[in-house]
Formats: sequence, structure tokens, C-alpha cells
Amino acid sequence: MEYTTLGSTGTTVSRLCFGTWRFAKESGGVVETDREEAHELLDACWDHGINFIDTANVYGDPNGTSEEYIGEWLADHDREDVVIASKVYFPFNGWGEPGPNDSGLGRKHIRAQIEGTLDRLGTDYIDLYYIHRWDEDTPIRETMRTLTDLVEEGKVNYLGASSMAAWQLTKALWTSDVDGLERFDVTQPMVNAVTYDEVADYLDVCGDQDLAVCPYSPLQGGFLTGKYERIDEDDPSKVEAPDGSRGSLNDTFGDWYVDETAWDVLAAVESVADELEATPAQVSLRWLMEQDDFTCVPIVGARTTDQLADNVGSVELDLSEEQFVRIEEARQGESDA
Repeated sequence: MEYTTLGSTGTTVSRLCFGTWRFAKESGGVVETDREEAHELLDACWDHGINFIDTANVYGDPNGTSEEYIGEWLADHDREDVVIASKVYFPFNGWGEPGPNDSGLGRKHIRAQIEGTLDRLGTDYIDLYYIHRWDEDTPIRETMRTLTDLVEEGKVNYLGASSMAAWQLTKALWTSDVDGLERFDVTQPMVNAVTYDEVADYLDVCGDQDLAVCPYSPLQGGFLTGKYERIDEDDPSKVEAPDGSRGSLNDTFGDWYVDETAWDVLAAVESVADELEATPAQVSLRWLMEQDDFTCVPIVGARTTDQLADNVGSVELDLSEEQFVRIEEARQGESDA
């Protein structure tokens, strides 16, 4: 495993982060990753040298179950060897029907949720605490002041921001700087070789401000693994999905993740994979790791230990400049790959 410093922080993490969004998640009445499978995956992460685990208070059915699974596993490991990230924003249903203050980024909700997260994880602190979304109803100054208090109390080490607009991220950083508050050190947008230009302005801010980027869905929902087949030349969203894949469990998979650009990028990725004797997933992940403008640590959401092992193989690759650019040009419509 390779390791890198997480942006401008003093914390070192593996080049891959393991995402636990699927832990206890029900799709079509099926639990995608149960407790035993979750612990097996976390054991495999440990064996591969992955020390960075991503979760959120609302992951799992009911909410909080993902954090509980991690807490159970963490009890048998040295807490200081693991970097754990969680999130706050969405309504939390683990305590029953959400009340009027059971969502958003107000002081009351953040205070309640951090205590629940710490309890479920069985730890006194978390390494990285993300705001899961931007809250239009709460002044960002209140949010940053509350998060700063958590850092000063030792309950949180660093702050992160997930999906939002570039101007919102800039406003939050400016507020922190002007008021002398803790600022975001890490971001978590959806970024991959297909979905990049949509958040280019956001990524420019990350590069300028030395923020680490930990992309979710780095494989475009699994599309960039190459396991989906096109079944309609006139409609790029129509795919044949393997049993058990996200596409087989979600009827809107093609609409969300697949268009002509996605197929062009996949073709370029597969051509590079053939040259390197690697898999498309490995090439796609390595393409993210080799971003020059910011530290990039992709979040992988493998459902099996075999998938995880394949993802980890990305660490051993090196893309040539020509291969890197070929994939980028495919997204921009400048390649016949």
C-alpha cells in the first residue's frame, strides 16, 4: 500500500479510502452488506494496509448501522492505527421519526449527531468530520463555529465538506479565515474520469487552497469496471447488468451513470488497461490518484473481498502521460479510443 499526507493536514492515509455506504443498506428488499460481510471487508482492508475508513451517521437501515458495524470491528483494533471519517446533515431516523431540529447544520443538530456517532463507533473522537451537504437555512458562520468547538474539545481532528457548489466552499473557507475558525481540509465530491468537468470549478478551489479530494463514486457507480454491456446503440443508458451489481438493483442506474461520454471514456480506460495488463477499475482509480493539482484519495465501495483486492491493485500502476491524457481527452470528446 502507498500512503500520502491528507492535504495540508498532518495525518497520513492510504492512497485508497474504504467507503461503507453499503453496510446494512437495503436495495430492493436485499441487504447489500450484512454485519458478517462488513467485518470481513474491514479485515481485508486492514490486511491490504488501508487505514482510512469513510462512513456517515445516516448509512444503513436503520441509520447508524454502518457506524455500529465499524465500532464493533474497531473494538478489536488499535484506534490510533485507523483514520475514520463520518458526516452530518441529513435527517437521522435511528431514533424514530425525525423532529424539526433533526437535520441540517445548526448547532443543536450537529451537537446531537456527533455524540451519536461517537457512541456508535465506540471512540472518543473521529479523525475527519464532513458536512454532508450545504445548509441553506443555517448561517455558515454558526456551522463553522460549532465545528470549531468540536475540534477544540478533542471530539474531531479535521473538518471536511462533501457536495456543494464552488462558491459555497469558497464562502465557508473565507468565513473561517475572517473569523479565525477551523477550516475545511478535505472535500468529498463525486469525481471520476467521466464526471469531472461538472465539478471543475470546485476542484480548482481545492487545488488553490490545498484541500485533499476524496471522491465518492470513483468508478462511476461501477460502470468503469467494464462489467456492463451496451444493449441499445440508439440509447446509451440501456445496459445489461450482472446479477448483484448496482445496475441490477437500481432501475435508474443507466439514467444516472451512463451516456455516450461514459462509453467513450470506458473505451479509453479499457485500452490503457490492456496495455498495462490491468483491469479497468484499477486504471480508473489510478487516474484519480495521479491528479496533479490536489491530493486525491478515492473512496472505494467494494462489495466483496475480491473486488477490494482488485481495487488495491491500482496502487501498483503507473500511467504514462500519454495514457493519462488519452482518458481525459475521451471525456472531452477529443479521442477515438
